[in-house]
Amino acid sequence: MASVRFERRIGAPADRVWALVGDPARIVEWFPGVLEARVEGDRRTLRLATGIEMPERILADDPRTRHFAYRLESDLVRFHLGTIDVFELGPSDTLCVYATTVEPDTMALVIGGATDEALDAIARLSEGGSG
Repeated sequence: MASVRFERRIGAPADRVWALVGDPARIVEWFPGVLEARVEGDRRTLRLATGIEMPERILADDPRTRHFAYRLESDLVRFHLGTIDVFELGPSDTLCVYATTVEPDTMALVIGGATDEALDAIARLSEGGSG
């Protein structure tokens, strides 16, 4: 198993950042290559630009601790756990941490690159005031 972790310091209130990442359907706004997100209970299905559908199970979506966790349930991986945590450092100072553990290890490179880009988009959207 391999793990990747990226973080961004974002010049926006933590509640604004959380509004963007804590809503499972809004992933289409900030995760590269995701065109559609269908959410039903603790299930989320992503449709990618490639046409592939990626089923996920939402494990945690806690606005109190600003913690989101999900597991990819696809034959592309033997194991996957993704977490996003939003920490308030100050009134308009937020740390957003996106971590993924995955097997096979080679998928960590692919997912890692996408999560790094996702954090850039989260920062851009949050700092721009929409979210």
